[in-house]
Amino acid sequence: MSEDMVIDVMQMAIKVVIFASAPPLLLGLIVGIVVSILQTITSINEQTLAFIPKILAVFLSLIIFGPFIISTIKDLFLALYIDLVRFIR
Repeated sequence: MSEDMVIDVMQMAIKVVIFASAPPLLLGLIVGIVVSILQTITSINEQTLAFIPKILAVFLSLIIFGPFIISTIKDLFLALYIDLVRFIR
């Protein structure tokens, strides 16, 4: 396997990781910022208050974006499986 092939596979894998993890991470970030702003406005200093909305937002995003994430990972797997003979040489 040449260096170019390794670089291509790594680039594909990094893109898949970014695309698969972006929706839950971004939604968790947005909910965390909103909860922090609400805590600042209301002067509530409870540290554990932000965890439940973030967890619910991440679970909701996994339910909504789950098919997209699975199809993205499946496409990478199929591309690697199809080119498996090239990688062995």
